[in-house]
Amino acid sequence: MKYEVLRVSSQKDSTSGLLFEVDNGKRTFLCYTIEDEQRDVKVWGETRIPAGTYQLELRTEGGFHNRYKSRYAFHKGMIWVKDVPGFEYILWHTGNTDESTAGCLILGNSQESNIVKKDGFVGYSRDAYAFVYPRVAAAIESGLRVSVEYIDYDGDIPELTQEVPKDDIMDKLKEISGEVQILSAKLDGKRIT
Repeated sequence: MKYEVLRVSSQKDSTSGLLFEVDNGKRTFLCYTIEDEQRDVKVWGETRIPAGTYQLELRTEGGFHNRYKSRYAFHKGMIWVKDVPGFEYILWHTGNTDESTAGCLILGNSQESNIVKKDGFVGYSRDAYAFVYPRVAAAIESGLRVSVEYIDYDGDIPELTQEVPKDDIMDKLKEISGEVQILSAKLDGKRIT
């Protein structure tokens, strides 16, 4: 089982994204996400994790685990993003802005643009967590290899300053446009064939 965090807007104080479940090539939108901002040099509690693919496990110790165990009847351990270079104990949890995280992923059922709100915002976080958590935990407990891929789809500013052939730019814009149309249709509940 695989999950994807598609980072769509990286601003000075936060990163907005979307979480998908990928099963046999089919992507299912699960919720919105908010993380810390991207930094070339890590600042503790103020930096998102690097793009890449990581294994997910359940962490059954620590403060978050103890709080969530008393808050949610379904809780069996925190969703833990394992072996992130330079980071420890990256978890998926509830919150509303990048102020709720120290590199972790915050889940929400609504989102306000981090272009407008400097810290970004996800709402109905507990509802999103209650929807996402059982799916991920069940996959982990079934013994499946469960991973998450964090994808920086929000643009890499250093690359934009390099000279890029116009044909490559047009091809990429067409690809992005098609993917945005698909995401928009999915979010509107339309069936994509």
